[in-house]
Amino acid sequence: MSQTELITSVDYCPQRQALAILDQTQLPNKEVVLYLTGVDEIREAIYLLKVRGAPAIGIAAAIGIAVVMKQHTELNPDAFIAHFYKAKEILQSARPTAVNLAWALEQIGQTLQEQAEQIPSVLAETLLQKALEMREEDIAVCKAIGEHGLRLLRPGAGLLTHCNAGQLATIRYGTATAPMYLGHEQGYDFHIYCDETRPLLQGARLTAFELARAGLDVTLLCDNMAASLMKQGKVDAVLVGCDRVAANGDTANKIGTLNVAILAREFGIPFYVCAPSSTVDFETLSGKGIVIEQRPDYEVTDLWYEHAMAPQGINVYNPAFDITDHSMITAFITEKGLVYPPYDVNLRKVLSGPKEETM
Repeated sequence: MSQTELITSVDYCPQRQALAILDQTQLPNKEVVLYLTGVDEIREAIYLLKVRGAPAIGIAAAIGIAVVMKQHTELNPDAFIAHFYKAKEILQSARPTAVNLAWALEQIGQTLQEQAEQIPSVLAETLLQKALEMREEDIAVCKAIGEHGLRLLRPGAGLLTHCNAGQLATIRYGTATAPMYLGHEQGYDFHIYCDETRPLLQGARLTAFELARAGLDVTLLCDNMAASLMKQGKVDAVLVGCDRVAANGDTANKIGTLNVAILAREFGIPFYVCAPSSTVDFETLSGKGIVIEQRPDYEVTDLWYEHAMAPQGINVYNPAFDITDHSMITAFITEKGLVYPPYDVNLRKVLSGPKEETM
């Protein structure tokens, strides 16, 4: 598989009329593209993290529901619309925390409502074109995040990231990695440190993989080694992605992000959250309103081991995300500019204002 194909984490395959995803559960050892057409297998791919990362999940769901509807154009208009909402409910239930999933499906649903007078065959194609437009918009959004983020970083800086907010979590560039990729293109010589990100190892399997493959200087570390690294002065900034940002700036991201934020504050290191506007949920006032997905026990006890590495039947705490309080975040890096505190005021101002505005 070529580098160009690797970057394409989510796409539409016209030959197969299918959603095409790079199966991230098999990385870095195998690069396997899955072609999905059924609503249940698409939902399963999202739930099992075969496609993951808030933006990528949203685009996969958007393309996926369009693919599903293209198979039901023989239905009468009312039955076609009813089938759409049934499929939408199934897909939206896959993962509750990442707001992009619901956001993307709502975007497709709005297109359905606006074009409902079309016959099903035409409407299905309209839904697909909307999904592909959203895919292209994601690329532009991530590149803009990278450009804004690069303004905050000096050449030769040591940058730490957690989980995978890279190209594999989006369509291209990533969010937290976008400044890294753009800086690499411009000769910034960044030193990137990747937390392995237990228990699913997205940092080890995905971020370290994609950045090293692109030629960046990458060092992998266990999650509990970040403090030691920071104490040595090797980390100049932390950049992370996000799955949902509340109206006050409280941020849900992969479990362990809160640990990193606390350490960054202790050592006086800027902590930046790279946030597409689609991940900001103004309907949720604070982190207390964000539902945290609980994952299966075996991800902690068995997943990476030949034999179980915990006593049989032991209780396991395995939340997929934690909430970083807005007070720990130095700034948000969005496609519309940098956002500084107070976030309950400035997130709305910047994201509803013209591009390039900064507060």
